[in-house]
Amino acid sequence: MASTARKGGVSLPDKRNPRGGAGAGAAGSGIVSRISESPIVARGKRAAGDAAFVTKKLLKSTGKAAWIAGTTFLVLVVPLIIEMDREQQLNELDLQQASLLGTPAVGQK
Repeated sequence: MASTARKGGVSLPDKRNPRGGAGAGAAGSGIVSRISESPIVARGKRAAGDAAFVTKKLLKSTGKAAWIAGTTFLVLVVPLIIEMDREQQLNELDLQQASLLGTPAVGQK
């Protein structure tokens, strides 16, 4: 009745009639098989597969674009921001020294 048990596993009962035969199960599997083999379901599966493929490609290309934009920002923009900050600090230091020495600052009259 039960299939041979494997070590550490659970044994399940053998299927007596894999075709369905007579009984309540036959009508249910017939309807399910007719629905699953219908052209509408096949078209839906194909559409879902196509949508998944397009989504995968879109995410892959978006990731590549994000990588390119991120590395470009790090290479070009971050050093520019650092240099502008350094220049601003240098200007502030010059203004502070000029005010301490009592000389007019460059650009002030």
